Amino acid sequence: MAKRFTKSAINWTEFEKRVPLDQKTKFLAFKAKAEMYLRRVQANPPEPPKINWEEYKKIVPVEGLVEKMKTEYSRFQVPYPKDTHSVKVDEQWKSLEPKIKEFCAERQKDIDMAQKEINRIKALPKFEDMTMEMFYDMYPKDAIDPVNRPTFWPHTPEEQPGYLTPEQKAMKKESH
Repeated sequence: MAKRFTKSAINWTEFEKRVPLDQKTKFLAFKAKAEMYLRRVQANPPEPPKINWEEYKKIVPVEGLVEKMKTEYSRFQVPYPKDTHSVKVDEQWKSLEPKIKEFCAERQKDIDMAQKEINRIKALPKFEDMTMEMFYDMYPKDAIDPVNRPTFWPHTPEEQPGYLTPEQKAMKKESH
């Protein structure tokens, strides 16, 4: 006889956490149907009931009929499908495991780089405590340098003297 199911193999609480809110009703209907099937399986006894063949021999008048039924009953086996797909699934899983590990290793590198950047940012002085001189010392290319690179407010390229739009630059190249 196949293994007797005593409880569900599905962790319903973990499953429910992953279900989107808009699909909760469908999930609950699915869970109810699965539990109904489990209850129906559990309602049947694990083994077929034992037959008292001696009692039937007394009742049935036809000679040899009960013996014939007894042998047929003992030979009868309920066909249960063989599991041919688990092997294929295991093979697919084994072929996917290296790819999964590689993907996880790549993501771990990204996580490590992001963590280094977070640590670098946390090591900076607070915005309220930083002065323009401190900013210039840390980021000389990004800081305003009124001596070597004077600019006008709002310090964008478009607002500076001598700025040419891309169209003006193209026209200037064509005229040369």
